[in-house]
Amino acid sequence: MGVLSTIVVAFWLMLPAYVPNNAAVLAGGGRPIDGGRMLGGSRLLGDGKSWRGTAVGTAVGAGLAFALNAVSGEVGSAIGIALPTFPVAVAIALPLGAMCGDIAASFLKRRTGRRRGAPFPVVDQLDFVVLALAFAYVVAPGWFRDEYTLGVLAVILVLTPILHVGTNVLAYWFGFKDEPW
Repeated sequence: MGVLSTIVVAFWLMLPAYVPNNAAVLAGGGRPIDGGRMLGGSRLLGDGKSWRGTAVGTAVGAGLAFALNAVSGEVGSAIGIALPTFPVAVAIALPLGAMCGDIAASFLKRRTGRRRGAPFPVVDQLDFVVLALAFAYVVAPGWFRDEYTLGVLAVILVLTPILHVGTNVLAYWFGFKDEPW
């Protein structure tokens, strides 16, 4: 697989994990997952992590994976790159893992005294990736090994922070976010 193909496949494979956190923000509000509970004088997670956001984010990511499955052959033919399809378990595991990764990062932020929205370099950019990949591996290890080659994983680790920072800056410029990180 050439460099361009590897980049396209990496992006394709991660789309169901890239979209859920944005969808969760758009769903907005709802009952906080931590129910207001505290640990060591601070909230477990905070109001930014809700059951509704987690459910909507997971559903949107899974829906996107199924949509990508429906068009993978046609899009792949049009661009000359063989695009993978997602097994049902992976279509759910990737976005759920992404949401859980973001929740875990929120927990770490609270434990380290960071306020909601405060930057947490590296963790902010890769939290959702690590658990999305872990969840996908757990539910379909053979498929995972076939699709997430070392080249694809390397692209994901380089591409994700760039996309994360870039989309956050754009969202800030357009007034969708209060801070550019």
